[in-house]
Amino acid sequence: MKRKTLPSAVRVFSVLLLASGTYAMAETQGPVHFKGLINDYTTAGVAGGPYEMHGQWSMELHPDRGTADFFADMTMSSYGTTTTNTGTVTEDPTQAGVNPHTHHIRLTEVAISTEATGCPPYKTATTVRFQINGTLSMMTGNGNVLKGETDPPSSQLQVCVSGGPVVEYSNVTLVFSTPASNHFGLQAIHGDVRKASGDSDGH
Repeated sequence: MKRKTLPSAVRVFSVLLLASGTYAMAETQGPVHFKGLINDYTTAGVAGGPYEMHGQWSMELHPDRGTADFFADMTMSSYGTTTTNTGTVTEDPTQAGVNPHTHHIRLTEVAISTEATGCPPYKTATTVRFQINGTLSMMTGNGNVLKGETDPPSSQLQVCVSGGPVVEYSNVTLVFSTPASNHFGLQAIHGDVRKASGDSDGH
């Protein structure tokens, strides 16, 4: 009788421990709702570049699952140009942009890591709080599949959130792999964290 009861009790106790561990993790996780802006430039090496990049992003953390969902909506436009008296054409950021277009980017159900490995450094050092890195679930160009991208996407995206002693969550970087990097470049794309709020119990 005891031999039959013990395994059952152990299983129940294990479930309780797992549940309490998940709860404790959720209680101490901190902010789970993040929002911010993206403002940067691509390198001149990308086709049709360099481009200005402006957009907004958000991220939802799911501490109970250890995953996060990332969303970004961007506009891009290459520089306008100026032609000199000698006929030389130069890029001129003061002129109206050309080839404006949009991108919708999604990275969902990706594991959260507190490791700083691979996150781009800043000249004024920041501390990496967490990162996510995985295969994109959506990558569009003007509402279509991004030119050169597979369907579904095969490009990887690394998103790192960092900050300093005054503002714990202040910076975000995006780094794409190929084929998306053929358009965005391999360099880090920079943005800020405007809001980090909420915890897993809804407060």
